[in-house]
Amino acid sequence: MFRKILIANRGEIALRILRACRDLEIPAVVAYSDVDRDSLAVRLADEAVCIGPAPAARSYNNIPAVISAALVTGCDAIHPGYGFLAENADLAEICQRVGVTFIGPRPDVIERMGNKAEARKVMKAAGVPLLPGTEGTVPTLVEAQAAAQKIGYPVVIKAVAGGGGRGMRVAFNEAELLRGYPMAVAEAEAAFGNGEVYIEKYLQKPRHVEVQVLGDNFGNVVAVGERDCSLQRRHQKVVEEAPAPNLNRRVRDNLLKTAQKGAKNAGYTSAGTLEFLLDSDGKFYFMEMNTRIQVEHPVTEMTTNVDLVAWQIRIAAGEKLDIPNDQLRPVGHSIECRITAENAAKDFAPSVGTVTTYVGPGGPGTRMDSHLFTGYAIPPNYDSLLGKIIVWGPTREIAIARMERALRETVITGVTHTIPFHKEILADPEFKAGNVHTGFVAEFMERIGDRLTTNATDDDFDYPVYPIPTTT
Repeated sequence: MFRKILIANRGEIALRILRACRDLEIPAVVAYSDVDRDSLAVRLADEAVCIGPAPAARSYNNIPAVISAALVTGCDAIHPGYGFLAENADLAEICQRVGVTFIGPRPDVIERMGNKAEARKVMKAAGVPLLPGTEGTVPTLVEAQAAAQKIGYPVVIKAVAGGGGRGMRVAFNEAELLRGYPMAVAEAEAAFGNGEVYIEKYLQKPRHVEVQVLGDNFGNVVAVGERDCSLQRRHQKVVEEAPAPNLNRRVRDNLLKTAQKGAKNAGYTSAGTLEFLLDSDGKFYFMEMNTRIQVEHPVTEMTTNVDLVAWQIRIAAGEKLDIPNDQLRPVGHSIECRITAENAAKDFAPSVGTVTTYVGPGGPGTRMDSHLFTGYAIPPNYDSLLGKIIVWGPTREIAIARMERALRETVITGVTHTIPFHKEILADPEFKAGNVHTGFVAEFMERIGDRLTTNATDDDFDYPVYPIPTTT
């Protein structure tokens, strides 16, 4: 096992990795930017090291700073978490050169699967179903027009190095293609330094279902259940659940086997996720592979009792997968709500401030992954995620009831957040029925209109006060 691990991330995922290290009895060093000096992960770490100022390019995305931090503190492994450098093949390769283990897949696998066009080729070779699309990139608008005509509208233009909806444009006709193509190229170039795009068929209102995989260095690959991530806003997930509701058992079994086969063909090691689009007929199509731990990994952990972060570390240390087959299938149902510092009533406008009150939820089947504490000043420099409420229940109905209870119990004041939005979603009849798709949130926001409110503020929140009974 490792001597010491550098956690090259921040927020709730840094804390999650730190807890896994503690369970495995491995000392951990948290790398932080100067604005994260007082963060919870830094306070709880065995050691902490500053890697630069607030801008991510000069700290969390600064490869020389991260590598230096590992070497100076005597770490023999780096866990990148998600985001920042988590899917950076250069970091993984430099780690190999300096004798530090990168807790993730090999550099060549990261690079190949990170290029969406190349990933399609790998999956096609494995027999994984693909949406009709171009074999490679489309470098000119003329080629894009020809490809779209061959595929048939609507189509989606996608950045080969993209993610999170950036470098993506949907075209329902040629006029929209003419407008969308240069916009997608420019956005991809600005966001990823790579303006290459490809084109594939666009499914309207599909479900977004992903499969969690684990692979070791001995050629073993397992599928650890699937998750439904259809509830999204601008391609950013807001609610996830496992297993996927209303999914035919035959489709589920085929999906898991297909994902396992695809990951094996990619030579995949560590924890990773294959994402699929599922149409109304139950047909699924590969979309992309994420070569890291996912934000929504806890719903899989809650339904399988498999510690995915611990397994990332154990696999990187050379251990062989030995998870019993009966543990790979989910038991019960789990739901996760991402709580972000945004005002959903005002088109999800961002919010910053100091947390003046924080009370997390509790009770049976309830978990809160968060780096918040009372007095924490939320920096404006990074992602708006405040935490994730995760619940488990023996049935989906009980899981929904527990999430409704957990949302009511959670108190965060001093900053606007999305708990009121999640309360409305959980109470929605269509959600309760499991009738979800990637357009659900947009339709939901139109349906509820002005009913959505903001969360409590310092002025209007207070604990209830009851009179003390008197005795005679």
